[in-house]
Amino acid sequence: MNIHEYQAKAVLKEYGAPVAEGVAIFSADEAEAAAKSLPGPLWVVKSQIHAGGRGKGKFKELSADAKGGVRLAFSLDEVTSNAKEMLGNTLVTKQTGAAGKVVNRLYIEDGADIERELYLSILVDRTVGRPAFVVSTEGGMDIEAVAEETPEKIVTLPIDPETGVTEADAAKLCDALELTGAAREDGMKLFPILHTAFVEKDMSLLEVNPLIVMKDGRLRVLDAKVSFDGNALFRHPDIMELRDVTEEDDKEIEASKYDLAYVALDGDIGCMVNGAGLAMATMDIIKLYGAEPANFLDVGGGASKEKVTAAFKIITSDPNVKGILVNIFGGIMRCDVIAEGVVAAVKEVGLQVPLVVRLEGTNVELGKKIINESGLNVIAADDLDDAAQKIVKAVKG
Repeated sequence: MNIHEYQAKAVLKEYGAPVAEGVAIFSADEAEAAAKSLPGPLWVVKSQIHAGGRGKGKFKELSADAKGGVRLAFSLDEVTSNAKEMLGNTLVTKQTGAAGKVVNRLYIEDGADIERELYLSILVDRTVGRPAFVVSTEGGMDIEAVAEETPEKIVTLPIDPETGVTEADAAKLCDALELTGAAREDGMKLFPILHTAFVEKDMSLLEVNPLIVMKDGRLRVLDAKVSFDGNALFRHPDIMELRDVTEEDDKEIEASKYDLAYVALDGDIGCMVNGAGLAMATMDIIKLYGAEPANFLDVGGGASKEKVTAAFKIITSDPNVKGILVNIFGGIMRCDVIAEGVVAAVKEVGLQVPLVVRLEGTNVELGKKIINESGLNVIAADDLDDAAQKIVKAVKG
């Protein structure tokens, strides 16, 4: 689960991280009062969407030379005018795709005198099975280019979960970021704070870009992006309250109600598969034969008829879907349960696109019998390769 920047900063502030003062607003009428409550005379007006690249983003409804999704304001009038321009409009960034995201809230923040911009993140490094810091002296909006063109400027430091961030670890991070004086003192305190927040709140990603050294020599968390492990949210009702469903795909929200692993994609072939590995293989082979998957959908090993029916409804609710591939290898998951769910869903919502079904494993013959006797217009497949070729051919006509 993702949260907004201002929410992430509030969480980090509880742990003692240095963040600027700021106020979240939901209408332009709140902008002036929010700015007046902050020190000024420089304010930053920030679009709050679940995507990066806001500073370089463009609003669909505004002219090409209009400012992006993060703007400096040097007066109360500028704060208000920027808020009026940004709220309710669609911001397109590298991470939103062409559709963009509607800006429903802004964060008015006190400005900062920036001396240096640094990059810092914490994530789970699966190669060593530990949380790891990833830091660079080259922070800011072009960090992706740094990673691609000069990867040697990025330093990774795994942290022992038994000790947490030791003084030696903090010193290595300070050295990697070339921190001296007051900034180094702040870093020695900040890095353990961020790691503690990451672990205690079950974060899957904590990104600070940029982490800045101000002209007075102090460190400040200027931006913050946080994602949480969805499997651990039951432990954090306070974090669950921060969820903004307007930033999520409607189909993904519906899938979460049935505990389905669903991610919407940009293709036109809907996929219903059991097992994450098989789902990835299914999407890969669809691409191999020249088409694009419309979703990742893993119904899991113990799906019920109701769960499968819900999954099928979610797939067919996507107007981009031009064909559906059901690919089930029954181990714990029984093929007859999948077949019953598909039949029930089709009878309820109808079938307007080609449907290819490949079943193998537990109760496979019963599953095939259920589908064959259903009267549905289903294309049967012998194996995954056959299934992929058939659905791509059906979709492409």
